[in-house]
Amino acid sequence: MSVSSRSTAPSRPVSGTVSPVVGLDETLVRGREALLALQSPHGFWWAELESNVTMAAEHLLLEHFLGIGEANRWSQTCRYLLQHQSADGSWPVYHGGPGDVSVTTEAYFALKLGGIDPERPEMVRAREFVLKQGGVASTRIFTKLWLSLFGQFDWNAFPAMPPETLLLPDRGPFNIYEFASWARATIVAIFVVWAYKPVVAVPAERGVSELFVDQRDRSRIRFKRDRKPITWRNAFLVADGLLKLYDKSPIKPFRARALDACERWIVDHQEADGSWGGIQPPWVYSLIALKCRGYSNDHPVMARGIAGLLNEFGLYEDGTFTVQPCVSPIWDTCLAITGLREAGLPPDDPRLRKAGLWLSAREVRRKGDWAVKVRDTEPGGWAFEFANDAYPDTDDTAEVLIALRLLDLDGTTRDAAERATTWLRAMQSSNGGWGSFDKDNTRQLVTKIPFADFGATLDPPTEDVTAHVLEWLLINGSDPEQDASVRRGLDYLWSTQEQDGSWWGRWGVNYIYGLGAALPALAASGVDPADERIRRAVAWLETHQNADGGWGESCASYDNPSTRGIGPSTPSQTAWAVLALLAGGELHSNATERGVRYLVTMQERDGTWDEPEFTGTGFPRDFMLNYHLYRQYWPLWALGRYRRMLAGEAIHRPDDDPWR
Repeated sequence: MSVSSRSTAPSRPVSGTVSPVVGLDETLVRGREALLALQSPHGFWWAELESNVTMAAEHLLLEHFLGIGEANRWSQTCRYLLQHQSADGSWPVYHGGPGDVSVTTEAYFALKLGGIDPERPEMVRAREFVLKQGGVASTRIFTKLWLSLFGQFDWNAFPAMPPETLLLPDRGPFNIYEFASWARATIVAIFVVWAYKPVVAVPAERGVSELFVDQRDRSRIRFKRDRKPITWRNAFLVADGLLKLYDKSPIKPFRARALDACERWIVDHQEADGSWGGIQPPWVYSLIALKCRGYSNDHPVMARGIAGLLNEFGLYEDGTFTVQPCVSPIWDTCLAITGLREAGLPPDDPRLRKAGLWLSAREVRRKGDWAVKVRDTEPGGWAFEFANDAYPDTDDTAEVLIALRLLDLDGTTRDAAERATTWLRAMQSSNGGWGSFDKDNTRQLVTKIPFADFGATLDPPTEDVTAHVLEWLLINGSDPEQDASVRRGLDYLWSTQEQDGSWWGRWGVNYIYGLGAALPALAASGVDPADERIRRAVAWLETHQNADGGWGESCASYDNPSTRGIGPSTPSQTAWAVLALLAGGELHSNATERGVRYLVTMQERDGTWDEPEFTGTGFPRDFMLNYHLYRQYWPLWALGRYRRMLAGEAIHRPDDDPWR
């Protein structure tokens, strides 16, 4: 955990009718105390956001590129990498998952640069795994980019990424604002890197020539063409060849202007904590890009960026070092507030008030990239991280508003709530749903460029985000019969229900998360639990309940939908299922009671739950996450809501002015 602060204030007992599940009240009390003990003295909650080992590997490579390597930290990084290696020598994208050739290649290269003997058994196994997968030729574009920075792959084989692209008008059919926010900030930096094609030489014995099945693969990338001759993908491949010819030309009239524009864009988008976009990918590439532009490591922009990676995002634990892909204090704090309120803490609890005021102070009050498509709306909303004013997101904003509404804050958040609600409405996409960071970020054209092999170039409306926004609007008093925005959102949500009754999950794994978001939103809209669509959703949950009473789903369901709802039970996914069942009218069902009993039984003596599985997503299929507080506030939320509904208690105030 990143922070902890043990409170000595007494907890109030949970009142109400007797639960059929023995030990529920004690579980809630222990769970509340355990979560409160993790609250920062400043009021927020924040725990590790765990991902795969590319974060550690790429950080070591970045330090080598920038010339800031430190022997002890490299040793700690190598130790971290080796500790997370699978028995077959590979490294997976998520806990318990299959080995990934790109992740394994990056880890192997970082270990070699870090001084690990390539003949160690761990390295031999890793090398054998990569070669069995086809070698470096089988890795993603980003892995090849990292290898190119050190002369291990030929820059000239890369798809063209001309910086002149930034000069295209933002209302044209192809421009950087058609990419998702995370891809956009990364791509602008890569424009610069591609133009300079920098190489930091490494000794031959530290290179990875042994990972190429065919040495010709060091200077070629095989792009798949569509079978139909006239498609956007094939057109882009033709354009790629023409752009490479242009790049070789001594006459590039717009290159200097474009590089200046990219540099300004990068500098203007740096956040107060030194990050770009609050996430690792654009952060590291922006530092590399500015280094190409002549920025020294002690330049204020570079110094802030390096310090942020080593401090705010760096994790030093048990003699190891890694970097988080992101930090989640806003998300963790608002969900912890709601979990604690559901679990029985009153709205005027001083610890919750402190958390609410901390959240209120983090409202984003300046226009970011979202304003390119939403031009006439006042800023308002919340981001995910400590500092990310360029990219507030609709999901965090909705959950923050739900949490703040549950607290007594003496009206201090009324104006912020009104601004944020107006902003949320303006961010609704034309199909009725909500994306996370942008409106109508749905232009499939940009997914066809040769560079885009990482599968997450767009931020389209999704079921879970739409459900959270709708839940907020409905809780806040919107009438689905009178509110056109809510009606369109509900139509979108119904239209995305799967034939089997489930909903896909964009930001959580997977169909269980989708159900855990969709059903509470639909319940808030007043839908009859007897509705055939609700019954199908409930039946799906009942069918996929495990023998131990819990629910679980592997990240593999993103690749293979036949595995949906299949996996070992986890606390967070069981909590989502219980919340969905409660919303579906199943308060007294056997499935709900068994799910509650699983959560009660699986709680540790110290009030926590254990969950090594990854139940969050960054980019489905490619980048999965383990939120280390999901195991804590989601079970509290589900158990508390179950206990409260049994007692017939309301958590949302019935009056017309919840912001009093």
